[in-house]
Parts: sequence; structure tokens; C-alpha cells
Amino acid sequence: MVQIKTTMVSLVSRTGRHLQRYNQGFRLVVGCIPYRIRKSHKSSTIHGISIEDLEVLLISSQKSSRMMFPKGGWELDENIELAAARETLEEAGVIGLLGEKLGDWIFKSKSQEKFHEGSMFPLLVTEELDVWPEKDVRQRVWMTVNEAREACAHSWMKEALEAFVCQFIPRQRVEEEPLTSCRLALCRCEELILSIGAQNADEDVDCYLIS
Repeated sequence: MVQIKTTMVSLVSRTGRHLQRYNQGFRLVVGCIPYRIRKSHKSSTIHGISIEDLEVLLISSQKSSRMMFPKGGWELDENIELAAARETLEEAGVIGLLGEKLGDWIFKSKSQEKFHEGSMFPLLVTEELDVWPEKDVRQRVWMTVNEAREACAHSWMKEALEAFVCQFIPRQRVEEEPLTSCRLALCRCEELILSIGAQNADEDVDCYLIS
């Protein structure tokens, strides 16, 4: 894990798209699954921790009560780890230790009708701020993993949550069920073509994990 130190020059989130990164026309977004370990568990590492020991932090949308994990645009003047930590601080007001990337997903934005490529990281929360840039426009709620599975509005983020949960599954089970236990599947080209043609999706259209 890596401690990403993010300095708040002001209590204002970054705005604008002039520094936004793109990949083959897809807007690149990054985010985190902030988590903490229940106080009943003495260790601060993932080894030997069960799913029941975990809580994850979700935030509300600025425009609705829909719950999600913090995420936002990856910009040209920062690396991917710094972007993930910055977005998490701006939207959720937490700082912590960043783990290895969980994966990359292609999804369709319901609001913009455009496809994005999203990357997600786990973040072990070490500090929860009382004041942060988007405090007045978002709510944050700690949930169990099962509660988050139900509450999260975006299916691609649910897939990222399952990838995160896989880290806490005993190695023997992972070897026996390497992908099905995580409910992850590789996105085939024809699935991407079909998803691009989808017109009436109720939520983000996903192509799941990409290589």
C-alpha cells in the first residue's frame, strides 16, 4: 500500500475538462473503494480478515440520493494514483493508504450518453475529515459489503467491489473459482458493439473488466 499525500490548497473541487485525459475517445475516470476494518479486528492488513470485518464508504450523487463510490476525471498533470486519491478526498473527505488497482471497466454514462473507461483502487482510510470540498453537496455513509452491493447505483462499481472482496477470500477458494467467485468476465468486442447500441438502459452500461 502507498500513502498518497494530497494537499488541499482550497476547499474547492477541480472543475473543467481542459486537462482531462482520454483513451481512444473514452474519457478516463478514476476512483476508490474507501474501506475500514472494524475495531474488533486488531490487524490493519488484509491478511486474515473476513468480509464481515469490513466496512466500505459510499457517497451520494450531487444531484440525487443515488449512492456510489467516489470517482472523477484523471487529468494530465497527475498520475493515476494521485488522481484517485484527490477525487476521493474531494468527494468523500477521506485520506488513506492506496492499494493496487482493482481493474479497468468501460461503462456508459447515463447522464452524458458517452462511454468512459474507469479504473478503481482500494483505499484503507486513515483519516476522515470533518470539512472537505464537496461536504455541502454529498452525503457519505459507511456500509457493510452486503449493504453496499445493494445500495451502489452503478453496476461497474459493483464489479469493482467484487474484485476488492476477492482479496479477502481464502486462497484455496480463489484457485478453485478464479473468476466466477468474483463475478467478473472479460469484455468481448461484440459485447462492446452491442452495448454501444443500447438505448434504454436503466443504469450505466458496462463492459466489465478490460485488459
